[in-house]
Amino acid sequence: MATPPDDLPLAELVEELLATGGPLPIVAAGDPVLRRGTERFEGQLDSALLARFVEAMRVTMHAAPGVGLAAPQVGVPLRIAVIEDPAPVPDEVRLARGRVPQPFRVLVNPSYDGVGAVRAAFFEGCLSVPGWQAVVERFDRVRLTAEDEHGRSVDEVFSGWPARIVQHETDHLDGTLYLDRAELRSLSSNQAMAERWTQPTPREAAASLGFRLPE
Repeated sequence: MATPPDDLPLAELVEELLATGGPLPIVAAGDPVLRRGTERFEGQLDSALLARFVEAMRVTMHAAPGVGLAAPQVGVPLRIAVIEDPAPVPDEVRLARGRVPQPFRVLVNPSYDGVGAVRAAFFEGCLSVPGWQAVVERFDRVRLTAEDEHGRSVDEVFSGWPARIVQHETDHLDGTLYLDRAELRSLSSNQAMAERWTQPTPREAAASLGFRLPE
């Protein structure tokens, strides 16, 4: 699909994307839309168009598949993201990573702050950087403030893997990719991940690849 003009009004841009039907094309790293940051959502899309856009983001996230998707990843520079994680992982992974199921949620104008001093480091991937994963150290707990798709206030503390998802997706809205925060010595192809680094934590990868983990 051709890249829409940068000066196209956001409502027209979204309508053009939705006209294609099915999952939306995901923008890959290197496209400036992933680096420019986003506009706060202040009614640029009417309620019906917002609902259609949110549903298209949900379909796209599921099809990828992923556990989160930010509007810039489909070429729309609005401060909107969606998250959902059924967390189909073994118990040892769930316990090590704090990965618990998360229902589908829409985050409008989100921001986060770290809660406490505990940091956690795990491999992450990104739909906009296909084929690669790297270890990222993040806050283990965050306080998220946002609105939902109906304009209701959200003020909630997330911990473990849900906190990681919130940070990853909110970072997208500020023009930040996970690689900006990653330990680059950990960068691994999906093939290497499947063959070498399937453990619940990246401790073995750190020892073998020569990078530091938080204490």
